[in-house]
Amino acid sequence: MLIVGLMSGTSLDGIDAALIKVDGYGSKTKLEILETNELPFNSRMKEKLLQASNKDTSNVEQLCSLNFEISYLYAEAVKKVCNKANLPLSKLDLIGSHGQTLYHMPKGNNDLVRSTLQIGDASVLAYETNTMVISNFRSMDIAAGGEGAPLIPYIDYLLFHNEERGRVLQNIGGIGNVTVVPANSTLNKIIAFDTGPGNMIIDAICKERLNVNFDKDGEIASRGVVNKDLIEKWLTHPFFRKQPPKSTGREDFGVQYANEILKENHSMSTEDIVATVTYLSACSIANAYKHFILPYYQIDEVLVSGGGANNKTMLQMLQELLPELNVTTTYRLGISEDYKEAIGFALLANETYHKQYANVPSATGAREAVILGQFTLPPK
Repeated sequence: MLIVGLMSGTSLDGIDAALIKVDGYGSKTKLEILETNELPFNSRMKEKLLQASNKDTSNVEQLCSLNFEISYLYAEAVKKVCNKANLPLSKLDLIGSHGQTLYHMPKGNNDLVRSTLQIGDASVLAYETNTMVISNFRSMDIAAGGEGAPLIPYIDYLLFHNEERGRVLQNIGGIGNVTVVPANSTLNKIIAFDTGPGNMIIDAICKERLNVNFDKDGEIASRGVVNKDLIEKWLTHPFFRKQPPKSTGREDFGVQYANEILKENHSMSTEDIVATVTYLSACSIANAYKHFILPYYQIDEVLVSGGGANNKTMLQMLQELLPELNVTTTYRLGISEDYKEAIGFALLANETYHKQYANVPSATGAREAVILGQFTLPPK
């Protein structure tokens, strides 16, 4: 099957698209990556998404409009990656679309029930491309009692399990999440959970202080000095003490959290504050390993993906915090660190198409393994 996977994450950089050729499913999956492409969000779309994901600035009219507006961008992303590969849309078999997460509430509270919201209407995408779409992957796991995240562990197992080497797959997007794949493991032996902030706080502070979207290559952080007292204070956040399975998002570590940091530390130089929040992300990842992974699993290497894999300063910090492990990126094993999740949602769509269970209850906390996603047929 020829499948395009689409991913737009909490960093709000844009839409990653991966065109893959897949034979088989489950343990018999054979994958060929044909083409990848990124469709960046313009500043106006990014601002709309930030407003819509903030409960203090969102409104129903805006949500209704964005649900369709972003769908046309998803369709454009599909067309661009197929055009780049010289593949006519008529040859495409399937699209796997994660959607854009606006709010994630896996625990619920007071009168609010456990839920998650990814926008991007699959009917618009199916109509614009005349292709079957599988979307809304997280909801079935939540219906089964899980947190709806992380969902990539199933794919991490398919792509990276090894008989001799224990591996940790660390994605660093807006939020960090980890999958533990022990050597010679079976699917039911892997664990996964969110580690905390990835690039989200860094990006928000870069935007506020410098009007740039992110710290390219970690250059700004490399010029700063880390304030260890602040790190100690920030690591008291309740999320870091929670036992896995656990997930988090912009509701914990978004713009509001970044603004509080800026307000309380307004006299710090931009370089120092960016260095310190970068260290917070690296330290939260390393601490998660030390508390929840390394005492129980033999791990040989850390494979990093996501935008944070391009942040040289963060990777250096992570290596220094975990000197006993080899910290590298998924590119070493032939999977682009920038497009790993887009590839993952193409593979998840393939699993759903073949009616395979694709959540990992040990990672999400679901009561049982379930088939993920919803089908939207093409219009004709």
